[in-house]
Amino acid sequence: MNFNPAENIQDLQYFGEFGGVNPSISDSSTYTFLSAKTMFDTFEGNADGCYLYSRHSSPSNLYLGEALAAMEGTETANVAASGMGAITPVLLQLCNAGDHIVSSRTIYGGTYAFLKYFTPKLGIETSFIDITKLAIVEAAITKNTKVLYCESVSNPLLEVADIKGLSALAKKYNLKLVVDNTFSPLSISPAKLGADVVCHSLTKFINGSSDTVGGVVCGSQEFINDLRNVNDGASMLLGSTMDSLRAASVLKNMRTLHIRMKQHSYNAAFLADKFQADGLKTVYPGLESHSSHQLFKSMMNPEYGFGGMLTIDVGSLEKANELMELMQHKNLGYLAVSLGFYKTLFSAPGSSTSSEIPEEEQKEMGLSDGLIRFSIGLDNDIERTYQMMKSCMVEVGVL
Repeated sequence: MNFNPAENIQDLQYFGEFGGVNPSISDSSTYTFLSAKTMFDTFEGNADGCYLYSRHSSPSNLYLGEALAAMEGTETANVAASGMGAITPVLLQLCNAGDHIVSSRTIYGGTYAFLKYFTPKLGIETSFIDITKLAIVEAAITKNTKVLYCESVSNPLLEVADIKGLSALAKKYNLKLVVDNTFSPLSISPAKLGADVVCHSLTKFINGSSDTVGGVVCGSQEFINDLRNVNDGASMLLGSTMDSLRAASVLKNMRTLHIRMKQHSYNAAFLADKFQADGLKTVYPGLESHSSHQLFKSMMNPEYGFGGMLTIDVGSLEKANELMELMQHKNLGYLAVSLGFYKTLFSAPGSSTSSEIPEEEQKEMGLSDGLIRFSIGLDNDIERTYQMMKSCMVEVGVL
């Protein structure tokens, strides 16, 4: 049977405490016990189905985690208060002082900053490499390497990781492959391609309404148990706990994720084709001109498309800012960071979401001043949107 992430989500059935079609929200920080022995057992991690304290877990968070694990095809999952609240405990759980990480050089700026500036304080070093070249990845691995880290589709350059190839290297050298799948939920299933741990910022496409910050770690039961361990679990001790009300909200929004991703992908593919035909330097994994187009096709769950993210390069930051301000004025979207909203969002990542990366490194990886990152929205008439965008581009002299 083919793996279908959306159907796996839909096959989960939850009833509320009084028969509600949505599960009841656990609006409690702490939980009572009928016996002191049960409390002791729960502290020891031996009382399945009992809840201790919501920093550790809660029914609402476990419902959401179960749905996300079903989506990614992992044994279980642990939700967190933000995407960074998911990623950072994973890396700290897997690495000790003296260990080494091999990471893609094109990753979200916050993750880059964590690996570049924060983890060295703890004696953990990172090599940033071109993740698209497996020979370069393998050459960067040392006797101290513990983790290969990448994004399925990288932020913001939309490079595509060869997850099967990276998994083979991870197994060869006894490493853990950690993949951030935020840009490509449903479209790519990293765990099915060999990733050990899959992370998401739930803030983005999965929630879809830009009203909640959240994250998740999807992995084996053993690893998630390690993260939650009361003695040395990084998620438990660092305390980036998702609120139960927010967990319930994200779970409800997940029910429409498959519909939304299809529309995001359709609209982005339409605009990418048009922009490229107009002569704009356009990057989108669904274009045959994308260097990893065939690789993406070989990994993807086809019905969900190539995702909602695309970039164009308009030559300079001044032109980028002028165009984005005009598009916002014309109500074509918002000049804002983040992604996955029903409206199109656009930003110049070199001066925003990737600003943590030094300018010389931005240039080396191909992140130019004039690059605009688009998270394409759910517009009903995408031809109309294109015509309006094109008129803005003509007005500012981009076309």
